[in-house]
Amino acid sequence: MNQYEFTLKFQYPHEEEVQLATVENCLYENGCDDALIGLGRHGRIALQFNRGGESAEEVIQRAIEDVLRALPDAQLIEAGPDCVGFTEIADILGCSRQNVRKLSETHAKTFPLPFHDGSSSLWHLSDVLDWLSTNQKRQVSSDLREVSRATMRINIAREARRLAS
Repeated sequence: MNQYEFTLKFQYPHEEEVQLATVENCLYENGCDDALIGLGRHGRIALQFNRGGESAEEVIQRAIEDVLRALPDAQLIEAGPDCVGFTEIADILGCSRQNVRKLSETHAKTFPLPFHDGSSSLWHLSDVLDWLSTNQKRQVSSDLREVSRATMRINIAREARRLAS
């Protein structure tokens, strides 16, 4: 069994009087006892999981189901790690943001295309990790690659469902 680290962000309607302890108890009672809970913004919740299982996709889907059982009105905003910029890529590689920018410019023909290009470009982490492994022969954690592929698929499927409605 592998251990997978990932984050799920949800929007959920809650009243002002709902206490953090109530949310924590609901999540704990519904199988989310392996998550760190963050309630930074009103109506938003982020859960950082460290969960074991046979595959990242199965583990993350199970976590989403557990959260929705605990908070039935919640809506998934994002699964991560997925959307990354130069800063997040640099953190993963253990180098500076400038080094990552230089790497992308030096290898512009093969570096993955961002899904958002602008003053702050964004890539799917899975694409960057695959490129680093294939083109730069860098050792990349297989668990991180598996989680990033799974979260990318979940986020793209969520967006596709949103567009279809």
